Amino acid sequence: MATNVRPLNDKVLIERAKAEDKTKGGIILPDSSKEKPKEGVIVAVGQGRITDQGERVAFQVKKGDRVLFKSYAGTDVKIDGKDYILMSEEEILAVVE
Repeated sequence: MATNVRPLNDKVLIERAKAEDKTKGGIILPDSSKEKPKEGVIVAVGQGRITDQGERVAFQVKKGDRVLFKSYAGTDVKIDGKDYILMSEEEILAVVE
């Protein structure tokens, strides 16, 4: 896990869920046609957004939350050979419980 990474301000680090290997009908998908999942688990959070008055706003999500996010949200990063997404909290759409 990327424990040595601390996102800044309102950023979160997300480990994307694995893409499906085959369709519901049983067809095996090659890597080139797999759709990237829009779901993942938060592995690290920043300290929160800073308002115009200089106050920090607490996160609505926390480490370990399973979340849904926009299709083209964030920036793909590779840390210690593992793929993650670094994005703002506002790009997260929902927490899956």
